Amino acid sequence: MRLYSALDRALRPLFTWLYRVEVRGGEHVPAAGPAIVAANHESILDGFFLGLATRRQLRFMAKVELYRIPLVRQVLEGVGAFPVDRRKDEGRAVTRGVELLEQGEAIGIFPQGTCLPYRDRPFKRGAARLALATGAPLVPVALINTEKAMRPHSIRFGRPRVTIQVGEPIAVQRRAPSSDAEAELTARLEEAVEELRAPFGSPDHVWMDGARPS
Repeated sequence: MRLYSALDRALRPLFTWLYRVEVRGGEHVPAAGPAIVAANHESILDGFFLGLATRRQLRFMAKVELYRIPLVRQVLEGVGAFPVDRRKDEGRAVTRGVELLEQGEAIGIFPQGTCLPYRDRPFKRGAARLALATGAPLVPVALINTEKAMRPHSIRFGRPRVTIQVGEPIAVQRRAPSSDAEAELTARLEEAVEELRAPFGSPDHVWMDGARPS
């Protein structure tokens, strides 16, 4: 995973300068041990921005469709990402995530599952499932203005001032995941992220109406 370190050395100063990034509360990401860093998702650049929240390497879940593109697959594997198929059973992705957390890794995840600006993008339960299965803390993060850096469905780039607001970890007791426990913890995580971004207002999207694809 030397590629992650190389990209971090190259892109961290570039993104920080280009988008005048301010990280608030970065100390809330545990310096060591398992952690799940979960953020809202407004731009395809969010993976780069979330990586700025901590000096630790984040192991990202990436949608399986990206692995069908040879060059993208090589990059994803090089930075230690692992695939998840959002339309099928996420069991294998959860199993891999549990393995990484039990090895003391930190996982980066976007529970909304898409950056496309559907009005209704509730958090999915994957982050909560991983936390319950391992007892890893959930670290809520609000990414502010990233949609202005590169808007979904657009190749237009902007240079907004980006703020990365990191909240206090949500402590989780290890136990067998259940639907009720996952739903309760997911609601807590979503509320925590919403509270972090509330002072900044809603994302500046051209909102998409209609049903969100599954």
